[in-house]
Amino acid sequence: MTALASDKTRIVPGSWIDGAPVVTGGSLHRVVNPADGSVVAELALAQPADVDTAVAAARAALTGWSRAAPVERATVLAKLAELADAHAEQIIAEEVSQTGKPVRLAGEFDVPGSIDNIAFFAGAARHLEGKATAEYSGGHTSSIRREAVGVVATITPWNYPLQMAVWKVLPALAAGCSVVIKPAELTPLTTLTLARLATEAGLPDGVLNVLTGAGADVGSALAGHRDVDVVTFTGSTAVGRRVMAAAAVHGHRTQLELGGKAPFVVFDDADLDAAINGAVAGSLINTGQDCTAATRAIVARELYDDFVAGVGEVMGKVVVGDPQDPDTDLGPLISAAHRDKVAAMVARAPGEGGRIVTGGAAPDRPGSFYLPTLIADVAETSEVYRDEIFGPVLTVRAHDGDDDALRQANDTEYGLAASAWTRDVYRAQRASREISSGCVWINDHIPIISEMPHGGVGASGFGKDMSDYSFEEYLTIKHVMSDITGVAEKEWHRTIFKRR
Repeated sequence: MTALASDKTRIVPGSWIDGAPVVTGGSLHRVVNPADGSVVAELALAQPADVDTAVAAARAALTGWSRAAPVERATVLAKLAELADAHAEQIIAEEVSQTGKPVRLAGEFDVPGSIDNIAFFAGAARHLEGKATAEYSGGHTSSIRREAVGVVATITPWNYPLQMAVWKVLPALAAGCSVVIKPAELTPLTTLTLARLATEAGLPDGVLNVLTGAGADVGSALAGHRDVDVVTFTGSTAVGRRVMAAAAVHGHRTQLELGGKAPFVVFDDADLDAAINGAVAGSLINTGQDCTAATRAIVARELYDDFVAGVGEVMGKVVVGDPQDPDTDLGPLISAAHRDKVAAMVARAPGEGGRIVTGGAAPDRPGSFYLPTLIADVAETSEVYRDEIFGPVLTVRAHDGDDDALRQANDTEYGLAASAWTRDVYRAQRASREISSGCVWINDHIPIISEMPHGGVGASGFGKDMSDYSFEEYLTIKHVMSDITGVAEKEWHRTIFKRR
């Protein structure tokens, strides 16, 4: 697919450093709409030298922002939420044009969810929890200080550009950190808008900096920069491991939200209609480009045939088309190259025993589209069952009872999200207890809320986004212990020396 410039192409600064837009000296890059190949913006990519400039700006701004009263930080972030809400239509348009996601998804999920997250952290900035100040030793008063960890380097993916930026940036800002963020070069527009609105809201210059650059040079330079204090990353497991290795050179703290291969476990007493609808919605959200998407349906043998038939029928009615059309259900994949990767994995599935029930092809239309695809009867060792596809593809296997279902659910290196479908409260509790995953939904799959954490285990990473729990990634805990006796010779001194 050739990128075509049009009258709508915008020339934009690709970076935001020290409170202002910056045109760096890197090569010109086109942001392409994957729905039709049109160029929606052109910008100069950042270079590794720009990382030094951005980190220096963040370091210089850190003291003032970290020492600001929580109410001051909260006021700025609350204003940012107001501005984001006021500019919601512009943000939706940018998100749709750079990702190809349906306007209904961006307008009803991505953007309002992000605004809610900003508002949540504006309030949370004033409510940091800590152990009570008290005399634990008898002769001293102990207190806990929770202080900003420092300069945060964060690298975000292309599938949810605005949401992932908000998930990483907002808790860091609320905690008093300064930030340098590198969005994916495919989708930088809403992150740049977020930085501009933050400055308009009163965020001091240098507290939030954006570098649009390639991961291989700018991302690596940022993750391995000696003058950052914590590195956070959302993306593939393979790249996450490289980010962690780069950060480890200087001993930086890391937080990683990586890939997933979510099990969708349907027990024999499940509401079949609910499970069918949930499987279609959970597997096709964001065209399947979601690390929590339902990808491995593990269905009771008694319900298997009806489940497969029902999912196939609903998938066949999904509207694939123009993301700008409110009636469109499924937009394109992020690029032609990614569509071809998805198509190649699906094409290999029959050779491993999989049966393509519906989809399995690209529609006859321009853009990087791929039809909703259901693959039944997959082998437990097959590629499509074990590896992350990151497309609108759901695989299905049967299980023979609860023990087998839970064994299959955990037969993966990933552990980001899962769901269990049952009317039995005891089965639901067992599933939530025994499935190894950062999130387990019961009789639903996908919903998230600002008040609750998101993050995985195993190859899906560690640490949390969203909720008060995410503050742990951006705060250090300091114990302050003060003598309250005024005695020069402490009783414990005798364990070290005796006065003669």
